[in-house]
Amino acid sequence: MKLRSVFTALALVLGALFAPGFGVLSSASDAQAATKISHATATSMFSSRGITWSSSGGCSNRNNPTCTSFDQLNLTSAQGAQTLRSASGCAMNITGGTETGHASGTYSHWNGYKLDFAKGTCLTNYIKNNFTYIGPRGDGYPQWQSGAGNLYADEGNHWDVTFYNCGGC
Repeated sequence: MKLRSVFTALALVLGALFAPGFGVLSSASDAQAATKISHATATSMFSSRGITWSSSGGCSNRNNPTCTSFDQLNLTSAQGAQTLRSASGCAMNITGGTETGHASGTYSHWNGYKLDFAKGTCLTNYIKNNFTYIGPRGDGYPQWQSGAGNLYADEGNHWDVTFYNCGGC
């Protein structure tokens, strides 16, 4: 019986150490462990909640910076957008997804963690009135953090949102 308790404790400790985003052994490779979805799946999810999207190039090619693509978007990012739409009740238009041309990094557009949303009074008021202002980002843009930990940066003409999770979906 003692041996089972030792193995159970060991499993719990190892689970905590290797849990993506939580353990002490977390790394940039965790960003690649997220469930990825296709452009078609994302657009279906967005349409079902009345979320629109637009592209300056009128396209969805991930390798073209003038397109708005959702290929390789994290499922939790799409769910996070749905949660934001439901919670805010605001009209939302996505202007940037996983296409090339955005800043690099572990929690980047390319890796499926970020979406850009067009600015609107409703969405801006919702973010500023419901989330916590946490100061400027490294590049100087002001940012707010939701209770779930997602980050909302005001980049002037749009909101740059980092979805670490689905926001309570």
